[in-house]
This record gives sequence, C-alpha cells and structure tokens, in this order.
Amino acid sequence: MNICGYIPESINEGPGVRAVLFVSGCRHACPGCFNTSSWDFEAGEPFTEELKSRILDEIASNPLLDGVTLCGGDPFFSAEECISFLSDVRDRCPDKNVWAYTGFTFEALMRQEKLRELALLCDVIVDGKFILKKKDTSLAFRGSRNQRLVNVALSIERGHVVEVIL
Repeated sequence: MNICGYIPESINEGPGVRAVLFVSGCRHACPGCFNTSSWDFEAGEPFTEELKSRILDEIASNPLLDGVTLCGGDPFFSAEECISFLSDVRDRCPDKNVWAYTGFTFEALMRQEKLRELALLCDVIVDGKFILKKKDTSLAFRGSRNQRLVNVALSIERGHVVEVIL
C-alpha cells in the first residue's frame, strides 16, 4: 500500500482535530473528484512499517487529537493494510474515534469479508461515490447529497443504516 498524504492535525475530515491518512488507489473514478491524483495505487510513498510506526507514535503522543480519519483514494481498496493500521490505532489509542471515507456504500461493505472487517474498526464511515450532480458544499464532511455519515456500531446493532446527525 502507498499513501499519498498524511496530515497530523486537520479539522476538515471529521469532527475535532484529526490525524488524516490519505491512502493511494481508487477505482471509483468519480467525475468531479477533488483528489484525482490519489487514484493511482502507486502515488505517494510506500506505507512501510517504519512510516506506520512513526505515524502511530505521532498519533499516540498528540493530546490534541480527537480521532483518526482514513481518506484517499479509497482505503477500502487496501483493506488488509488499513485493517492492520487501524488495529494498531485501536490498541494504542482507544480514546480516539475513527472515520473512513469510501465510494462503496455501507451495505456493500457489509457483504465482503475484508471490507466488513475494516468497516467494523471504524466509528463513522462516510459512504457513497461523489456524484457531481448532487454536489453540495454546505454539507458537513462530505461532498454530495447521496453520501451518508454512517454510525457503524448503531447500524450493526439495529440492522440498518443509522446516520450521524451533526
């Protein structure tokens, strides 16, 4: 897996101050995507164990962080590597919440074993492809009206998608 960016402190990809990892690679190719350079799976730099360890240390030692967000690209195309990373985040930083952005719907994630495993490590998933005709810059933390902020735990508990109300 490659990453095409890391922001140690951001306020744009979820509530509060967040560490944001941009995972390289996306096959959704949404017209109007704001980050087309992230579509290439070879973009950026390899997410080596050394880099992973450094980022985990930064996250664990930063008392200002409310959480961690996986963006892209689409982290669900690199599910196994992201599972490893988020498992370590959960072990070292149990107080941090986890968000992930994906072009897959939550329902699609639940149907595939590895995608489901990654989804279950998240507190909130911003799901759905970006649709240019539904672009709405007034929405919090998403770009088009079809995208949802899915509360993962409540959705699993209730058996249907439960959206986060901001």
